Amino acid sequence: MAREEFEELVETFEFLDDWEDRYRHVIELGKAMQPLDAALRVPATKVDGCASQVWIVPDIEGQGPEARFDFRGESDAMIVNGLIAVLHTLYGGRSVGEVTAIDAPGELARLGLDEHLSAQRSNGLRAMVARLRGAAQEAAAAA
Repeated sequence: MAREEFEELVETFEFLDDWEDRYRHVIELGKAMQPLDAALRVPATKVDGCASQVWIVPDIEGQGPEARFDFRGESDAMIVNGLIAVLHTLYGGRSVGEVTAIDAPGELARLGLDEHLSAQRSNGLRAMVARLRGAAQEAAAAA
């Protein structure tokens, strides 16, 4: 079920032996993302449960389980911006039905993120995944 882009990321992580190189790669992914418009950095888009500030804005086209899921996001922390980019490779462009079916912890474990993030960052990542899944579930139910 994993997308090509996410599989490429897994291969890159396998190629980068050193966790510091992987960490730098995640940061570079975050730097490549479009910044979120300041008007979208509001309490309604803020993700609770993150140590740093994180805003996520779902972009859903269509209705029901086949609606196309995408999102924009930003954080005030470089590594978290990178984690948002990683989540984008996992979820972006899929149907909302697919998004709700993805085993995010299992997929992210393939990158070793579960072993190398602080407890606070792991909690924040779980909060971001919950926000994205919740948006996809809402969209899938709105047929």
